[in-house]
Amino acid sequence: MSTYLTAETIRTLREARGLTQRDIAERIGVTDKAVSKWESGRGLPDISLVEPLAGALGVSIAELLTGDVRANANRAGNMLRSRFYVCPLCGNVIHALGEGSFSCCGVTLLPQEAEDAAEDPGHAVHVERIENDWYLTLDHPMTKDHFISFAAYVTSERTTLVKLYPEQTMEVRFPMRGSGYLYIYCNRHGLFRLRTPRVERRAGQLPVL
Repeated sequence: MSTYLTAETIRTLREARGLTQRDIAERIGVTDKAVSKWESGRGLPDISLVEPLAGALGVSIAELLTGDVRANANRAGNMLRSRFYVCPLCGNVIHALGEGSFSCCGVTLLPQEAEDAAEDPGHAVHVERIENDWYLTLDHPMTKDHFISFAAYVTSERTTLVKLYPEQTMEVRFPMRGSGYLYIYCNRHGLFRLRTPRVERRAGQLPVL
């Protein structure tokens, strides 16, 4: 980032929430003149004020720093807001509950945007139920240059990730625990996802979903 915070971001977020400069000042313990300076580009808040400023504006720290604010009614720790960051150099995978600022091997990582697996013939994962597991398979290259790096199962309460490596087969089993999303990551083509299939109740069993 060229700057860690901009005057326009502060002003735009404040006005969008119908707050005055004095409102913001009182919430974070500064003067309204200080807020005015920030919004006119004549100064920037101290790093120690970034967290309380984000709270006063009703956004995450990452959203405040990037200016990329995304509407989401539930800002709690909901796993379905999961984002995956993948290092292009070492393949390290970082899982976060929403967007954040991460780096690995000296590279700033960007969140992977998931595409619909069903719409891509090369990444249309086959999912079937085997007992109480989801069994994922895919006819996909698993060479050193082109392979599926990981698969993940995300519900509102938990994320399970299985790392895969070249020369393996693209077969993964996840214990079923509710509706959510299944993800795969191709080192060449990126992240793909699909919803878990609907599960019907079986006679004599409690419903899984």
